[in-house]
Amino acid sequence: MSELFKAVDALVASRSALPPAQERRRLRVAHGLTLDEVAAALKVRRATVSGWESVKKTTEPRGPEREAYARLLNKLAELYPTPVEPAVLVPVPSASASVEAPAVPAGQTPAPAAMPAPVNTQTPAPPPTAPDGASRPERTTTPSSTSRRPDAKAVPARTPAGVDSRFENGPLAVVDVHADGQVLAYCTGGLVLEVPAKSLPALVEWTLKEARLGQPKLAGPGKDADPLLVLTKTALEHYGLPVALTEEERLAGRIPEGHKVVKQLFRAEWKLTKRGFGPWARIYRPATGSSRACVHLCIPSWHALDARHWGRAGQLPPAELARVLGVYASRVMTPRGSTAVTGLELMTALHPATRASEPGTDGKRHSEHNPGSLGKDPVDPAPCEAPDGHPLLADLPRFHVRGPGEKLFEEAYDWARPMTDDECTLRHLVGIDVNMAFAAGANGLIVGLGAPTHVTNPAFDPKLPGSWLVDLSHVDLSKVKAGKQWVELDGSLLPSPFTPKGERPEGPAWYATPTVAYAVELGYEVRPVEAYVRYDNGRYLDGWYGRLRDAYLATMSDLGVDADRTPDDFLAAMADYKSRDPELAIVVAAIKATVKGGLGKLRERPRGEGWRPGEPWRA
Repeated sequence: MSELFKAVDALVASRSALPPAQERRRLRVAHGLTLDEVAAALKVRRATVSGWESVKKTTEPRGPEREAYARLLNKLAELYPTPVEPAVLVPVPSASASVEAPAVPAGQTPAPAAMPAPVNTQTPAPPPTAPDGASRPERTTTPSSTSRRPDAKAVPARTPAGVDSRFENGPLAVVDVHADGQVLAYCTGGLVLEVPAKSLPALVEWTLKEARLGQPKLAGPGKDADPLLVLTKTALEHYGLPVALTEEERLAGRIPEGHKVVKQLFRAEWKLTKRGFGPWARIYRPATGSSRACVHLCIPSWHALDARHWGRAGQLPPAELARVLGVYASRVMTPRGSTAVTGLELMTALHPATRASEPGTDGKRHSEHNPGSLGKDPVDPAPCEAPDGHPLLADLPRFHVRGPGEKLFEEAYDWARPMTDDECTLRHLVGIDVNMAFAAGANGLIVGLGAPTHVTNPAFDPKLPGSWLVDLSHVDLSKVKAGKQWVELDGSLLPSPFTPKGERPEGPAWYATPTVAYAVELGYEVRPVEAYVRYDNGRYLDGWYGRLRDAYLATMSDLGVDADRTPDDFLAAMADYKSRDPELAIVVAAIKATVKGGLGKLRERPRGEGWRPGEPWRA
């Protein structure tokens, strides 16, 4: 009898009632669940769950999966009952006319429905995206299967907890044009919006007024991130822009100011920054009060996404590209330019240069320096820190070559030596790579925040950032102090850590504080002759390092490489991590490039623009 009862229970479960596909998706998103999480819980493929939620081609679960799925939806329905809204007049963003919903008599409550449908369009409005911008977009195959949202002003937003309603559609969108001329904006989380704009100025207006794109500020005194639009080749053609830059335009980094689209922007009273309309363009109007009107453009076919850092991201379909950039934006920040530019912008976003002061006697606030940040006004470096061509060195002879006693040579280490005879007999060479090594070097680093102070015969202070003129030629790497004992090593096989090429220093030279501190750590006495130190200092990069570290660890964890694995498991997981999710592997590479590029950007050299040695440059 028990077997008969089980068979009967299975028959009942196989017909468990399920809400419509759109309601299934609403419940999942309301609880912040991704398709991957539901699929893992039900032991099915991600595409299977996506099919259960598809409006056009809904598939139905069967067997025990249906019973479990129905139980999940019933639990979620108890937590997130269907909201009841009065019928309203909603303008449709497409070219079709508005449709007036039936009026509700006074005092009468409208009947609840599975999903409110305030306008009779061919495809109903999707719910807002999940809080995690890292969820994989749900791919669509035809324009008719895309999700469309009615006018944002007419329908009250149902935003998940923790998501800023101003930016409910995510930080960015990839704008693409289908063969039938329909313009669509692919957002994070699988959301696709109809774009009614017929020109680039209209697209900018639509983005600021209706698209609800952007990202909340990362620090209290900071500013919200401006929305980012990524224009595909079809979008460029649609809005009258070239699909590719000419050689002259590529070298200039922009299209000419006389281009018809640039003229359209100027006629509409939009402005461009000094870098003009290039691969990363910024279109804005001067701020009025606290309100900003600015949209960033990213144009992959103009090489905005450098293949060295973004891999094949520029060739991805719109939905996949939105996912890659969306994950990066949610874990790092909305891209502002190259990974190097974004790395530098992240520092500023976490430590804005200014903040609002306390109200004065007149009750008004004003802008003041934000403690712990790099000021908005540049300061000169120490002469030994200045790169060649800097205005501080304008009095030097034209072809003068500065040596270690005049110039700070602190670069990434580059050293190699011939192999010994014994080493040549070995069968294997083991290479050791420290993941995020540049980021780890920034962790806890004390950074100078103001102008340097020159001192003579100073006592070395490892907590004081600056440059020190000191003789380290006496440091013998064959003898290292461990506690109170000296340990003998084979120093002939080790490079000197005090020169970029590994040679032993020959006399006094300029070193940064961490390098001199390392000599002290080895047990050697140091006596600086002079120094340029910064008494205004702080751990400026700690928050920057922490955010990039967390972004790296979270993305690697998504790829199956967790930080707490055993060494053997770690190596096995690293062996093929890129093949598990090639799109997330792109994000990992971009995060690492953001670290190296952001630090390198702090010492940016002149980049053309008619610069001559002895003149200042923008960076």
